[in-house]
Amino acid sequence: MTNTPNSVVLPREIEEHIESYVTAMNAGDADAVNSHYTEEAVAVWEPGSPLTGQARRAYVKEFLATQRPEMDAVVREAYVTGDTTLLVVDWTMVVTNEEGVRERLTGVGLDVLRRQDDGGWLYAIDDPFGEEPRPAA
Repeated sequence: MTNTPNSVVLPREIEEHIESYVTAMNAGDADAVNSHYTEEAVAVWEPGSPLTGQARRAYVKEFLATQRPEMDAVVREAYVTGDTTLLVVDWTMVVTNEEGVRERLTGVGLDVLRRQDDGGWLYAIDDPFGEEPRPAA
């Protein structure tokens, strides 16, 4: 996770969650990526097609194997209340497309995290296409 002059100060546990997620994604480790989600989490990696449970876990495994992503994420906004957090995240990812060519994707994700009994945070909702990205400055 990159810090910028406008970056949001997050509780350390949430920062660690995001850093760990990006590391797992970049390592291609499906089990580690999936460990960042609650059991009932919803992920919307293809707009309009939410996945949960085994379908979500299988998608992660296939995506990592076929796309070989390289990801970076910067939290734009964060709102924490009790055991729930809403994050607005600017992300970039380089993936392998169907023709075998590496391409760069960008987006703005809207993520809801829930604090767990152990104090850690897990994604309850992961929508990487939750908002149109801002134009480049």
